[in-house]
Amino acid sequence: MTSVLEPELGRARKRKEDARLITGRTRWTDNLNPAGTLHLAVLRSPVAHARIRSIDTAPARRMSGVVAVFTGRDLADEQGSLPCAWPITEDMNAPVAPPIAVDEVRFAGEAVAVVAARSAAEARDALDVIDVDYDDLPVVLDMESALRADSPLVHEDLGTNRNATWTFDSAEAGTGGSVDEALRGAEVRVERTFRQQRLIPAFMEPRSVVVDPTGEQITMWSATQVPHILRLMLAMSLGVPEQKIRVIAPDVGGGFGGKLQVTPEEFIAFVLARKLGKPVKWTESRSETMVSAHHGRDQVQKLSMAADRDGRITGLKVELLADMGAYLRLVTPGIPILGAFMFNSIYKIPAYHFSCTNVFTNKTPTDAYRGAGRPEATFAIERMMDELAAELGVDPMEVRRKNWIAHEEFPYDTVAGLTYDSGNYEAATDKAMELFGYQALRAEQEERRRSGDPVQLGIGISTFTEMCGLAPSRVLGSLSYGAGGWEHASIRVLPTGKVEVVTGTSPHGQGHETAWSQIVADRLGVPFEDVEVLHGDTQVSPKGLDTYGSRSLAVGGMAVVQAADKVVEKAKKIAAHLLECGEDDVEFTAGRFGVRGTDRGTALGEVALAAFAAHDLPDGVEPNLDADATFDPENFSFPHGTHLCATEVDTETGMVKIRKYVCVDDIGAVINPLIVEGQVHGGLAQGIAQALFEEAVYDETGTLTTATLADYLVPSAADLPEFVTDRTETRATSNVLGVKGVGEAGTIASTPAVVNAVVDALRPMGVNDVEMPCSPQRVWRAVTGARESGATAPEAGGGLGSVNPQGGAR
Repeated sequence: MTSVLEPELGRARKRKEDARLITGRTRWTDNLNPAGTLHLAVLRSPVAHARIRSIDTAPARRMSGVVAVFTGRDLADEQGSLPCAWPITEDMNAPVAPPIAVDEVRFAGEAVAVVAARSAAEARDALDVIDVDYDDLPVVLDMESALRADSPLVHEDLGTNRNATWTFDSAEAGTGGSVDEALRGAEVRVERTFRQQRLIPAFMEPRSVVVDPTGEQITMWSATQVPHILRLMLAMSLGVPEQKIRVIAPDVGGGFGGKLQVTPEEFIAFVLARKLGKPVKWTESRSETMVSAHHGRDQVQKLSMAADRDGRITGLKVELLADMGAYLRLVTPGIPILGAFMFNSIYKIPAYHFSCTNVFTNKTPTDAYRGAGRPEATFAIERMMDELAAELGVDPMEVRRKNWIAHEEFPYDTVAGLTYDSGNYEAATDKAMELFGYQALRAEQEERRRSGDPVQLGIGISTFTEMCGLAPSRVLGSLSYGAGGWEHASIRVLPTGKVEVVTGTSPHGQGHETAWSQIVADRLGVPFEDVEVLHGDTQVSPKGLDTYGSRSLAVGGMAVVQAADKVVEKAKKIAAHLLECGEDDVEFTAGRFGVRGTDRGTALGEVALAAFAAHDLPDGVEPNLDADATFDPENFSFPHGTHLCATEVDTETGMVKIRKYVCVDDIGAVINPLIVEGQVHGGLAQGIAQALFEEAVYDETGTLTTATLADYLVPSAADLPEFVTDRTETRATSNVLGVKGVGEAGTIASTPAVVNAVVDALRPMGVNDVEMPCSPQRVWRAVTGARESGATAPEAGGGLGSVNPQGGAR
């Protein structure tokens, strides 16, 4: 008798892929060395803006082992321009973006020449003897300055440093009322300006690319999140037939959006491999990562909130400046626009206006970084909720409860034009507050304030939601995004009963091989160990849109589900034929087809063997047992949660210590809780890093002064607290599994929770903001500045602040 397998969904399986990753028995791109490989080294500009007067490459050409040296001018007719796939407005200014600068450099770190040599060391040595004569040009680094009429221009031919301005207005869209009217009539009005500092995605594996042009196809191996998109962009930009390009993403050591890119080095390697007729390889140093891989965030956020005296929000106005850096990369201009739909967050806001102006500066280009627009929005609205509570003199949780969408109100149409399908903010918050010991910590806080303790306790709140599962295709089309949002999967049941799953998602640490195996094992009733997941190769998996935006499970996983269900439907026809009964009489349970009401049956593996042999198949049924599916969801998924942070802030030194961190997330149904925990912990680390540690800093000449990990402060495990995590569950209605995304949740929620805690500790001293990262120096300066100005905050339960002529508080 066949044993019944334990259900896989919800089971904390250790990841299949970890054995080879942890033991080093894997293949990173840098491990690959096709026969005859030439190694590339890229010379980068040390200046942020200059004309290239001349480049003398002759000494480099004479160096030992050097095969060729090329400048941008040498390759001007064949290197193409790096693509931007998201023209957010019809009048968007999009400059030409050569992989190697031809006449002018526009950021420190831009490529100006490339050496091909027989070894990586010889290629690097040759860079030292290339002489470049630069004619310095004025540098623009500040976004507000860049928009002035007399500002130096990053791209002279554009005549402006403005990339585009994108707006959304609820009154015009018919989703809400007029913000201007709400602000004019506000009883309480809060205005704040926040800064999202520039961040660097510090993935573990440096970027690397290998290109072999010697076969029937040109094969590229790359440490990329987007092999399918990369293949398409190479074909479209360089004029090579798409079917002649094969892109493979081997195991990829992290990405966080930093490898969601079509990079200059991928173009350079592709062009040089074809030109030289030999395999070429480029692997960056960590310092190259810091200056030339794209950066994230970098916004100035001006918010105006209107509310009544009871604390109910009546309107929200958001005005952003977003730094593009010197060029547009793959989805650069659209990143801040993703946040437009999230500033309203979980709150019932009746009037909303959003505008974003994208600005060019002489800095490294920006693009997606974990959360991509949504952490920026969540930070701003959650900081504003605390500021509104302070104006009203009430507990910040009370203000949130008054404004959030109640669980019985779902599905809920938001003022930003989205439909939230499910959620229960009350349940997640109640559980988080219980785990946190909220009231006891508030009591301790009051005691510390009364006693004048130099180490003050702050309590920070972040009640958030996010849109993830980047899709649907029609929505992306309405935003002028250059691709769809669907995902593809194939399932093959082999003659031996084993199963191959081919997925269009391309993992870089998420655990797809494990989670997809669990889904298929349950759906087909086969052992987890019998499922093999194939991915990351455009020849093995020809259809796909890759991995980003927390889309893998909610979109890619659903394609796997649909393919599995198609396998069962096909197998049912064959089983009915073999069992000599009607198809309606066949039921499928735990990997076995049985005739209803009898003990007659046959296993899935037996059906697969019969389908392979094809000796006795029903008419019209093709041999073999496999199926394809493409899933394009009708809606995003909307995970949510409540994050609570307690910080101890030393007002004499500025030192911040996280004493307790609790988060309760609702990500719908859970496939593998062990993977979920890993994703949440990693996300929390990155969000806390933005709050307290990380910042990319430029000096007045445009030189990145945080260009090493000695200067750019990535926290270690010793810098982080022990996290208390838990979950509630409201299932998504947009897919049959009821799943939502989790990969970006921790990053999105944690940053405002930490900063709110820091500000909460200092508010009695008159501090209402500390610019991120909240370093000891910045905290100390905020405290000192408040003391010197004589600032004081309203007493708890106190007044509303100064009154404006319209009757609202400022």
